Amino acid sequence: MNALYFDCFAGISGNMILGALVDLGVPTDYLQQELNKLNISGYKLQLEQVSKAGIRATYLDVQIDNGAGHDHHNLSHDHNHDHNHNYDHGTFQQYRHLPDILGIIDQSQLNEKIKEASKAVFYCLAKAEAKVHGVTVEQVHFHEVGAVDTIVDIVGTMICLDYLQIEKIYCSQLNVGSGFIKCAHGVLPVPAPATAELLNNVPYYSIDVQKELVTPTGAALITYLANEFGDKPAGFITRKIGYGAGTWDLEIPNVLRTFWGDSVPVSGSPNLLVMESNIDDMNPQILGYVTEKLLAAGVLDVWLTPIQMKKGRPAQKISILTDKDLKEQITDILLNETTTIGLRYYNVRREIAERKIVEVQVEWGQARVKLAYHRGELCNITPEYEDCRVLAERAKVPLKLILEAVRQQALKEYQM
Repeated sequence: MNALYFDCFAGISGNMILGALVDLGVPTDYLQQELNKLNISGYKLQLEQVSKAGIRATYLDVQIDNGAGHDHHNLSHDHNHDHNHNYDHGTFQQYRHLPDILGIIDQSQLNEKIKEASKAVFYCLAKAEAKVHGVTVEQVHFHEVGAVDTIVDIVGTMICLDYLQIEKIYCSQLNVGSGFIKCAHGVLPVPAPATAELLNNVPYYSIDVQKELVTPTGAALITYLANEFGDKPAGFITRKIGYGAGTWDLEIPNVLRTFWGDSVPVSGSPNLLVMESNIDDMNPQILGYVTEKLLAAGVLDVWLTPIQMKKGRPAQKISILTDKDLKEQITDILLNETTTIGLRYYNVRREIAERKIVEVQVEWGQARVKLAYHRGELCNITPEYEDCRVLAERAKVPLKLILEAVRQQALKEYQM
């Protein structure tokens, strides 16, 4: 699968994304040709190779020509600085609303996929701004994100992703920077309120760099595009690395490092935990009750292991295999229902055989059987215990005979 991984150790902004994608091989002429379909005048692309703390990177900026004609959509009044430098929005002459920007995109000759993705990002921005300022999305003034450079950044990003035929996007945790910024609403903390709103449910952190490293446009783009946040996924094979430069010169390289490659599926379920706790001071009858509660909560398996703890005390280790989504619920059950005061957990993968349930007929009646397949071959046959128990009790025949008869019949019918 054709994939990207954004490594955001110095944050992310619209022009950093665009610069990184051009650095990966999107021709500038092609990008400009496609951007011309927006029918926006009053700007030109500035592309140069720069060095950031010793790392070569592509710097792509949108230069605003305030003397441009007005024969097309001219947004040069709204030049924003979403390129890792301070805002001074009080000087803007004109504001634009979401319908204006969506109209420009809709009236363009770009393909529908690019149009829809671009509009979705602007809607995310408007939604965040609306919540922060207590207005509707239609009332939002795009004084921070409505300028021609941000339209170019957002639409240009979608053009580049389409050119590279990217199927999946991953992203690291985001370094948002720290300190304060000036904007039309005064002095605001980093991340700015709209950026913070966009980063809900996204892992980010701050280091002692007194700059805004994640801009509203960068946040809107990456939260819309990224399928997952965290470490580079297992099975990601890098083919090429691109660097998009930000404006700042920092103690760290102010670049967005972008890995382009293949995301190869890794066998085994990637989203599982084993959660464990050692218990040496509880009535063992309670463990049966806790096991039932855990299974009812949806865990995949629960097991008990006799262990010996400090001072030679016998104890039980309770282990739970579960999806990560249930971690908080399982923690609540263990801490509330047992005497433990702590637990541990770790990521695991597992291989499981494909399986299906069939019914077979034996002389005492019908019973279900679980068939397991590995690489297309039948590898295991397991009679359903409860079905066989019912047949054994009804026919007054030893259960072990019923189990074996059912297994042999399934083996005969399904050819192990």
